[in-house]
Amino acid sequence: MRVALATAVRTLPRGAGLAYEPKFDGHRLVVVRSEADVVLQARSGRIVTSAFPDLAVAAQQLPAGTVLDGEVVVWHAGRTDFALVQRRAAATAARAAVLAQSLPASYAAFDVLELAGLDLRGRPYERRRALLVDLLLPLGPPLQPVPMTTDPELAATWYETLPASGVEGLVIKRLDQTYPAGRRGWQKLRHTDVRDAAVVGYTGTPRRPLALVLVLPVGDETPLVSSPLTAALRAEVAAAVAGRAEAAPAGATVTAIGLGEVPYRPLDPPLTAEVRHTSARHPPPEVLRLRTDL
Repeated sequence: MRVALATAVRTLPRGAGLAYEPKFDGHRLVVVRSEADVVLQARSGRIVTSAFPDLAVAAQQLPAGTVLDGEVVVWHAGRTDFALVQRRAAATAARAAVLAQSLPASYAAFDVLELAGLDLRGRPYERRRALLVDLLLPLGPPLQPVPMTTDPELAATWYETLPASGVEGLVIKRLDQTYPAGRRGWQKLRHTDVRDAAVVGYTGTPRRPLALVLVLPVGDETPLVSSPLTAALRAEVAAAVAGRAEAAPAGATVTAIGLGEVPYRPLDPPLTAEVRHTSARHPPPEVLRLRTDL
């Protein structure tokens, strides 16, 4: 299932026929409820059902032939916590059952792509939204529709106030728009300076990468060393470079802030990562996730 994507904008779009939704900081997740079972698919296409058994059980309440698009989040101390979502996503099946009790997941659904076996992707967003709300409101948590407004002033208020809850911005859609599968047909307005960076290497070993060596899309293309990777990202990077380990011996070096020359293993071709960064004079880039949809 190819998901819709969004293009970053710097200001809030305004005009007739627009809808605004909060952008939750979690993992993109497609929920597929078939006649036989429930399958949870990540944005990359990877099946992650075993990592979120609590959501799989909740999704059994959906009618057969239902496909939802949304974001899985974990709430902690009154806000969503991306690191905890990463922890859930990287868990083994046995560990996932334990984490489902201590760190329960919530699903913020923002679209319904199929209902009772009927493909809705060609219907306008406004109609899909109404069907989504009618479907999920009777069920309640942990499956919930994201809030939505057509009022740009309310959207602007959300944009200013919701970051305290872990919401990272807004997604803007046209009310008359069909579902743009595999295309950047939506718009996103983020608070943080998040961008895609080329991953040209990594420090540590293929089995235990410690940080990524990045080239940002702006500046003089000088490689930068990221901040240390989380345990979930270390596992993800290790899986991504597993087939390249023999072709990427250590030997190159890069200057890291506060560390001097650091040896690293080059990657060719590079991977892509989503990072949070301001400038080279500030702390090193924080890797948020690998990009697997490109």
